[in-house]
Amino acid sequence: MKTLVIVDDEPSVVNGLRTYVDWAAQGIQLIGTADDGDTGLMLIRELRPDIVLTDVQMPSMDGITMAAEVRALLPDAKIVFISGHNDAEYLKSALQMHAADYIFKPVSRKELYAVMEKVTAALDTERRERDRVKEMQVKLTQSMPLLREKFLLSVVSDNINMAQVQDKLQFLGLSLLSADSYIIMVIVIDDVPQVMDSRSERDKQLLSYTVLNIIQELTDKQMRGVTFEKEPGEYVGILLTRSFGGQGADREIKPELAGRAADVLDAVPQPGEAGENAELSADRSPENELLLLAESIRDNLRKWLKLSVTIGVGDGVGSLSEVPASYKQARAAADQKWYLGKNRILTMDNIESGENLRYRFEPEWSERVITALKSGDQSRLQGELSGIFGLLELNRGQGSRYAQNVSLHLILQSSQVLLELNGMTAEWEKREMEAWKLVMRQETIQDLLRYTESYLRHVCDFVEAKRSGKSSDVIERVRRLIGERYADNLTIADIAAGVYLSPTYVRLLYKQETGETVFEYLTKVRIEKAKMLLRDPQNKFYEVCYAVGYTDPSHFSKLFKKMTGSTPSAYREQQN
Repeated sequence: MKTLVIVDDEPSVVNGLRTYVDWAAQGIQLIGTADDGDTGLMLIRELRPDIVLTDVQMPSMDGITMAAEVRALLPDAKIVFISGHNDAEYLKSALQMHAADYIFKPVSRKELYAVMEKVTAALDTERRERDRVKEMQVKLTQSMPLLREKFLLSVVSDNINMAQVQDKLQFLGLSLLSADSYIIMVIVIDDVPQVMDSRSERDKQLLSYTVLNIIQELTDKQMRGVTFEKEPGEYVGILLTRSFGGQGADREIKPELAGRAADVLDAVPQPGEAGENAELSADRSPENELLLLAESIRDNLRKWLKLSVTIGVGDGVGSLSEVPASYKQARAAADQKWYLGKNRILTMDNIESGENLRYRFEPEWSERVITALKSGDQSRLQGELSGIFGLLELNRGQGSRYAQNVSLHLILQSSQVLLELNGMTAEWEKREMEAWKLVMRQETIQDLLRYTESYLRHVCDFVEAKRSGKSSDVIERVRRLIGERYADNLTIADIAAGVYLSPTYVRLLYKQETGETVFEYLTKVRIEKAKMLLRDPQNKFYEVCYAVGYTDPSHFSKLFKKMTGSTPSAYREQQN
């Protein structure tokens, strides 16, 4: 319902408009009338109507003057003038006031209804437009973090249009990035697949938010800058530096400063710890400030979230257009954890130059490994792998890919050894497929060496057992242990430990030699023991369940029926 105020100095006009017009039918509520411009303006200020219907000529304050005041007070209100036919000059002024329309006296109801229909339609249209604009503003506000992240991604990815950068910084609330020196820091969560894979999507988002919050809070305390998540597990800080010791913005960060930075970490305020308001020394160099910040981020993420991170630092640059170069340096520095290890702060000085591929994989490398496998010689296998990966570690320019390919080649070659011994079971095939995935997820060359060695050791164990005829002895020891401890809550790790072998080797060998899994055999033993106990009517069902190693009678009953075709109670009745 639109609201209306009528202002006219002729009582008969006001009375007629109030009495003989069905305003409700027009979707309008008449909320007040006045007989001159002064009184009308006071009423309009108080009631703030949607529509003002006013005479042009009135004593004290005419309709034109009043309309100017109304326009300033209520810019969205619609003003309709009532005029005599001789008021041409007044109407010209009224139209200059952007009046919605005008009506000549005497007022015709038909004409009045037509004008008011047009006015209310215009009000509806304008209100919908205002609502749409407000909705867009709300959505814009809600999407602002995403817009900032998109912009920051373009900054580090060399996709930024420098001609419009200042306007964008202002619009996105990133004015602090209007500086003359920057440096990039990249924070990468170590073992990110393992960290993320076990979490729900909600927990992943919560972890990401918490990590970013800690990084930004420490950045705000110790330096100035903006941080954002570039991709899952990788966070980027665009940091502002005061100066580079008068030597220009490209001065390098020296790795030896990391040790000095660690010595003064106690002076850095940490979230939730004493000393949060302690001020950093005014004469601290940008290099020290940066390394202090990196140390704080690494230590706080370890302390509060139990996360290990590797931090890469690029060189200082003098403009936003040069930031991508600093980012590439920081990312390349972080990638050096492949050779240098995790949970470190790495700078450009950690990147060695030289030949990209100093040591190529030679056929004799795999031949020596295959020889060690075929002989079942664990010690020789370990020595050969250490030598190979020691050389691969010197190929700094190739990164992880070359070493991973070597590992995959060795695993593939080991499959040939298994095939020759008729040992490539479905279990081994499944394990090999998993190995191809896990090799690509190793984050350091030492991790890759440990994983490759572990995999090939299992092959070596199998070969050694086959060659020496020990496999039947292992099977017998496993069965003997199960026969003695079937009532315990046995795991494959318990069984393997009992026969002094690895769980993987025991599982694979048992399946290979018997055609059934260790737990299938354990279940058979338990059910046979349960059958013996059930023949004695004095043994209660739940007692039998516990006696053969199960803690849930319902599960025991279902398993018993699956193995024997009868429930425990039906089996007892059959026996008696």
